[in-house]
Amino acid sequence: MTTRTDHTTFTIDNSAIVLIDHQVGTIGWAGELSSQEQRDQLRMWVLVLARFARSASIPVVLTSGQEDQAQGPLLPEFEEILPKEYEARVQRTGVVNAWHDKAFVDAVRDTGRTRLIMAGVTTDVCLVPPALSAKAEGFDVVALTDVSAASTGTAALNSRDLLRQAGIPLLTVAPMISGLLGDFAVPAAAGLFEAMAAEGVYEAFAKGDLR
Repeated sequence: MTTRTDHTTFTIDNSAIVLIDHQVGTIGWAGELSSQEQRDQLRMWVLVLARFARSASIPVVLTSGQEDQAQGPLLPEFEEILPKEYEARVQRTGVVNAWHDKAFVDAVRDTGRTRLIMAGVTTDVCLVPPALSAKAEGFDVVALTDVSAASTGTAALNSRDLLRQAGIPLLTVAPMISGLLGDFAVPAAAGLFEAMAAEGVYEAFAKGDLR
């Protein structure tokens, strides 16, 4: 019987954020996205998440794959927003499932958190394998689907099915952060609103047609 993760138990104090392969080249491989505008939306939300994590002091693990190849470097904003995490990023040399990279697993364990908020720039290749592996090893995992996008529409459907079957909830950035806060009156909530303003979320809301 699959044990389902209860995402309502995730808090600022017990969770870590794990961002996998949000690289300038790899983001172009997310064929599920139909336009540059949708790729920009993915980028917007992952940077909101990064900014909020910094303001709320939530541990963040960054990893990349073959930065010297077509995948390219991580999004440059990470170096500005999360300089220590960027410097400590796990640069994999070809391992597909990040959970098969000891340095990555060590970095996740070193956060001291057992509740993982995970996203991978391509849902099917970057996110599903390590999310399933982490879940199998006893971590509670939530998968963020607006900062992940599959290589094809079919792969997106299959990926969501696999995650749900493993008992991994699917959320997006705004409700995930709202759940972590629990109350918009707490001091940490200011970091969410500042992050959304910095990344143009309010303008995007006004324009509409977000994925």
